[in-house]
Amino acid sequence: MADTHSKEVRSMNMSHIRSTNSKPEEKVRKYLFSRGLRYRKNVRKLPGCPDLVFRKYKTVVFVNGCFWHHHDCGRFVWPSSNEEYWHQKINRNVERDAENNALLKQQGWQVLTVWECQLKKKVADANLDTVYQQIIANL
Repeated sequence: MADTHSKEVRSMNMSHIRSTNSKPEEKVRKYLFSRGLRYRKNVRKLPGCPDLVFRKYKTVVFVNGCFWHHHDCGRFVWPSSNEEYWHQKINRNVERDAENNALLKQQGWQVLTVWECQLKKKVADANLDTVYQQIIANL
């Protein structure tokens, strides 16, 4: 199946997909900051460059998109075109996430993952409160 966009349009679309400061990440940050937690963003010295690092609580938080990190929810669907490329790419993302989580745990960090689907209006507050409780319980 051919791409429906020209090379220039596809390039522009892909350039708008950011790896940091995404809307789900901002939602998590604002909630936790409003609850009094202070953090560092995207600490490159740690494996996987976690989205949020709470040194005081020895906890890191990853805010993952359901598609890019293959979450087992209704938001994830394998693309029907260029399947070999997408299977390889997404499976490698999952492997890399597991490797980074294992390295962080070996270093004594608590690793939390917040999925994009957990931040939808009906369930966001409950899920964010759960994350908050998990962070402060690690003191």
